[in-house]
Amino acid sequence: MHLSTAPRSAGRTSGLHILGAFLAAFAVLLAGMTGALAHASLASADPADGAMVAEAPSEVALTFSEIVSPLVLRLVAPDGASRDLEEVAFNGNTLRVALPGGLTDGTHVFSWRVVSEDGHPVGGSVVFSIGAPSAMPGAPAEAVDRLVRGLVWALKLVLTGGIALGIGGVFALSWFGTGREAGRDAAAGLVIAGMIAAVLSVGLQGLDALAEPMARLVDPAVWQTGLRTSFGRTALGLLVASAVAMIALVLPGRVPALIALLGAGAAVAASGHAGSAEPQWLTRPLVALHVVTMATWIGALMLLGLALRAGGGGATAMLFRFSCAIPWLLCILLVSGVVLAFIQVGTPTALLSTAYGTVLLVKLALVAALLGLAAFNRWRLTPAIARGDAAGRNALVRAVVVEIVIAVLIFGAVATWRFTPPPRALARAAAEPAWVHLHDPRVMADVTLTPGLAGPVAATVALTGGDFGPLAAKGVTLVLSRPDAGIESIRREATLAGEGAWTIGDLVVPLAGRWQVRVDVLIGDFEIARLHGEIELRR
Repeated sequence: MHLSTAPRSAGRTSGLHILGAFLAAFAVLLAGMTGALAHASLASADPADGAMVAEAPSEVALTFSEIVSPLVLRLVAPDGASRDLEEVAFNGNTLRVALPGGLTDGTHVFSWRVVSEDGHPVGGSVVFSIGAPSAMPGAPAEAVDRLVRGLVWALKLVLTGGIALGIGGVFALSWFGTGREAGRDAAAGLVIAGMIAAVLSVGLQGLDALAEPMARLVDPAVWQTGLRTSFGRTALGLLVASAVAMIALVLPGRVPALIALLGAGAAVAASGHAGSAEPQWLTRPLVALHVVTMATWIGALMLLGLALRAGGGGATAMLFRFSCAIPWLLCILLVSGVVLAFIQVGTPTALLSTAYGTVLLVKLALVAALLGLAAFNRWRLTPAIARGDAAGRNALVRAVVVEIVIAVLIFGAVATWRFTPPPRALARAAAEPAWVHLHDPRVMADVTLTPGLAGPVAATVALTGGDFGPLAAKGVTLVLSRPDAGIESIRREATLAGEGAWTIGDLVVPLAGRWQVRVDVLIGDFEIARLHGEIELRR
């Protein structure tokens, strides 16, 4: 069978119309996408981890790099008894958790678990001793439930498949075909599978956030926790988009399918690493755009393969509509992906030094294989079908199957990002300063080392009087030592930079770990206050 130039021209025109309508609708979507998300890390704690205090503190203050929401706050006493803490005050990025009165002397463990705005749980412990250290109770290490993590990954894979092959398939039926081609049942089934995965993922998100086992899945509190995370917004958005996609299968017209596709993109951008990166005005729209173009491509592939296998002129017409539109969509897909990868990774070395970078390299290799196969299909097999070559049609069906398999492998790789913080988040956490508060009845000092890493640091000492009023000191000296590592005092004179603020710019801390810190404050000609404490520097 030979095709005249008229169908080809019509296919190009149809493809451009599809692209124009797609971009116009997406512009409307971008106008409503605002807000900021974050990947949080602990910047400081007061009392500091490992601190020894003379009197029982009334609260624990945790300062994070971004705003967080508490999930579990628990105090383990020296005798091993634990109690949940619920009295929390919010002050920007700081959580102030009230401690119960009557704390006994000895070592206490304050265990915390919070969720950041990108939906990822973060946990840790702060160990402090009252009076003197005691035999530390076994603060349980955060247990990783491999069954829960495995199901989170599997449902992420199904959910992505539901978006790409289900909602994307519905879009392809309406925009590349006539809506009556083979594959309607397959698209509907995949949309339903995605809806089921979205619902179950909320419960799994709650289990993972609370570090609870599968047996707790029936607990309403687990589901409430999952809904409170940013992923709850994504799941609800995908359920709505999937419902619209099912309606699009029975209603005439193309608009419902377009709404479903754009809604899915917006829902995915509401949570996750990529959607929470800065600058928000760029990353969130790019995530939505990346998802929408990916679903358009992969969904059309599935419907095209089924239509070609079923035969008929409609399949050939669908092929040429798809062939004319997809180069433009692939350009958008690649550009958005490259920009997001650059923002997430930051430096080339992070590709090899982080788990996130390793997954990205695997994804890039699979995408390269997919693009190579797509190019072969377009330039070799599509012309063969235009000539009426039955062998070319069969070869294209087989190639489409391989493309879909590669796409599913890409979905699986991307699903692992749920457990791998991106390098930009790791770099931001590494740049967080180390901080300690020191005081005696006369003087209080906040010592900050930026960044909180071993190596060159900038030190700041902020002074106030014991009554929280201003303190006009005559001089300040910072002294650091690590007796356990054989490092004696490193002494630096500070320079007054402003009212109560003293700085040191030529300080190098050679080792990571816990350093003893002392601040000598010359209050008068013959009066010196010496404040002692410890500060932790990361590697």
